[in-house]
Amino acid sequence: MSFTAVLHSEWIKARSLPVSSGLVALMVAATVGFSLAGTAGLGKHDAGKPGFDALSVSFYGVNFGQLAAICVGAVCAAAQFRHDGTRIWFAAVPRRGLVYSANLVVIGASTLLAGLPTAALCFFAGQPLLGQYRVRADDPAAWRAIVGCAIYLALIALFAAGLATMFRNAAAAMGVLVPVVLLLSFTLGDVTRHSGLIQFLPDRAGRQVLVHAPSGTLGPWTGLAVTGVWAAAAIWAGWETLRRRDS
Repeated sequence: MSFTAVLHSEWIKARSLPVSSGLVALMVAATVGFSLAGTAGLGKHDAGKPGFDALSVSFYGVNFGQLAAICVGAVCAAAQFRHDGTRIWFAAVPRRGLVYSANLVVIGASTLLAGLPTAALCFFAGQPLLGQYRVRADDPAAWRAIVGCAIYLALIALFAAGLATMFRNAAAAMGVLVPVVLLLSFTLGDVTRHSGLIQFLPDRAGRQVLVHAPSGTLGPWTGLAVTGVWAAAAIWAGWETLRRRDS
């Protein structure tokens, strides 16, 4: 069976999941809604103060949208393990790598395509709320943040997909990754504030692309690359589990 045929079947499978479209919609709504709320609130109180970043504040909702992206990746990747579904899939397509790669392409592309208009809406709807402190649309950092935001959400979804494949369970993947992006950065930020290690966590590194003038070791694209390495490691671990274990 060709990769195109497998890709089409994976797309149909993803669309048939009742929760998948809802999670993508939740990712969009949470990212845009919290971004606009954060921009309006912080724009009134923090604009012009030292440390205020007029670009990253427009993407405040990514803190919440990434949780939905994690759920998208985990649910779509783990769906085939329910009710011994892998026996059916691997009987139809014995090449497991073909199924796995097609599944990852669908997850990554879906999140990326949803993330692009989401990021654009966060920026163009949020920046006017900042008045004189807004970032202009012709600023190269603006378009870098829009594209980078979509890539970041896709990488986080793929990170979750790799973990879900490794654990063969969506809840287990979410149970690992959600605390990492919600709690670990803040907890370690207090403990290791002088070591600089905190910036290499997947969420902290990837969100450098949303900052107007990043500081520290990682730049906007190198930070996103670090997140890509985390996602690649999870994908590799998922593949090793998938190819070694019985269906």
